[in-house]
Amino acid sequence: MFGSATTLATLRTRGVALVRRAEDIIDLNYVGLVVATLFFALSVTPSLVPRDWMFQGLISGINAALGYGLGCLLEWGYRVWIRPRVPLGPPPPWVAYAVKTAVLTTCALAAALMLVQSARWQREITALMGMVGTETAAYLRTGGLSLAVGAAVVAVYRTVREIVLFLARQLNRWVKIPRELAPTAGVLLLVVLTVTLFNGVASRAFFAVANSAFSVRNDHTSPNAVQPQLPERSGSPQSLAPWETLGFEGRWFVSHGPTRSRIAAVTGAQALEPIRTYVGLESMREGVDQAALAVDELERAGGFDRRVLVVVTTTGTGWVNSMAVGAVEYMYGGDTAIVATQYSYLPSVLSFLSDKEKAAAAGRDLFDAVYQRWSARPQDKRPKLFVYGESLGSQGSEAAFDGLADLRAKVDGALWVGPPNSNRLWDQLISRRDPGSREVEPIYADGLVVRFASDSDDLARPDTEWRPPRIAYLQHASDPIVWWSTDLIFSQPDWLSEPRGSDVSTQMRWWPFVTFWQVAADLTNAQGVSDGHGHRYGSLVLDGWAAIAEPPGWNPELAERIRFQLESAEDYERETK
Repeated sequence: MFGSATTLATLRTRGVALVRRAEDIIDLNYVGLVVATLFFALSVTPSLVPRDWMFQGLISGINAALGYGLGCLLEWGYRVWIRPRVPLGPPPPWVAYAVKTAVLTTCALAAALMLVQSARWQREITALMGMVGTETAAYLRTGGLSLAVGAAVVAVYRTVREIVLFLARQLNRWVKIPRELAPTAGVLLLVVLTVTLFNGVASRAFFAVANSAFSVRNDHTSPNAVQPQLPERSGSPQSLAPWETLGFEGRWFVSHGPTRSRIAAVTGAQALEPIRTYVGLESMREGVDQAALAVDELERAGGFDRRVLVVVTTTGTGWVNSMAVGAVEYMYGGDTAIVATQYSYLPSVLSFLSDKEKAAAAGRDLFDAVYQRWSARPQDKRPKLFVYGESLGSQGSEAAFDGLADLRAKVDGALWVGPPNSNRLWDQLISRRDPGSREVEPIYADGLVVRFASDSDDLARPDTEWRPPRIAYLQHASDPIVWWSTDLIFSQPDWLSEPRGSDVSTQMRWWPFVTFWQVAADLTNAQGVSDGHGHRYGSLVLDGWAAIAEPPGWNPELAERIRFQLESAEDYERETK
């Protein structure tokens, strides 16, 4: 009996020693843990688009690490400023361990309960978008991944902290900065070095590497993209822009699309071969800028003699929405010309960070060059002139105009899809919307000139005159590209204080910083949803074109035949590109 008691006492002592050793190694801050759990809980609340367990785990892990850092800061402030003024002695060891155990247990249970509830919210969002929801058991894996990610971020922070302490010691030793001021000086030195590095060398290096990496893809050609032989296409033997210079997206754009025979078969009427002109980043010749070359190429192909001319501002990589341009070609029996240029190798998200000015300059230069040549022709010899842009492309396209009056004076219509929140003209129109109209479904000037739509019915709203030239914005209530803004950090947007869009969870709430981070994370998954939601606009572009540029003889039956062709072509592109 005595031996058993001795053994138990020995095991208890060793167990306590192991716990203390583990605490020393992990150095867990329990206030930080509480705040980290709160940040984790907020990160799994509903956002604009659904998330799978892995993506949510990455986001929540980073969020929890930020909360842990804030908690550590609060605990440090308490130890430095409050505790010395409060005459309280340390609690007995058993009380301290009981509190720590309670904190650990409560945090673990709270995180598990939030994950269960989050799985329900995710199923609600996916149901709103007509998608298959996640299983609760599978979604619980988010917790483990978040723990790993959060621990990794904290480990990186602690490494940085050791660097700061090392710098402090060196400053105290070599520069003779007082020991009390050395840590602060070390932090300031590290911050200056970091900011300088990332604002200068590191940022330039990052975008240089990214540009180089994506330029490799730009040089690649899809096996299903074949050089066109018709003179109506750039890249053909007659083209001023050689095939090998068009880039990956440009080569796909000119080698696909409805042909004269396909258009005639679908519409039941005679058709022309549509003109598609494109100039890549590598197409420029010495002494000729990109916009001038694009206009020369457009004129060579006969684009100014067609019935409709569309100036497209591309997204970062030079991508053109095939469904959007194909819709115009079907609608007007191929009597059309499309012109576009490439201004970057980078995808839209990276282009948004580094190439916004390039997008604006490209959109402005191309339109101005086209407009100058178009204006020089007799009025009865000019095609109808339209502009189109999607995502960052809409921002570049908007930049060609000083305002709404300038836009209406120069074009016969404009269609802009999924506009970023930073679009200047879009922001002005939204801010001045008619009283009583929601931000997600705004009405501007009683719909007289500009309309906003998330579906085809919205294009007929309100039931008043829509004067030409018509301007239409297509925007979904669940599109994070439309609604993400730095204003989310400190202020609640109207789209969250007003009645929600039909595909946005009623449980989504605005929290300072949190909502900004949530919607920022949604940007990377904006197209991971079904058509009609997020940044997936699908064949709604056909309805948009029909609303602003309806051709004679347009009818619902023809529209549905064209829609079927466009959706089939998009499915083919996704599978083979």
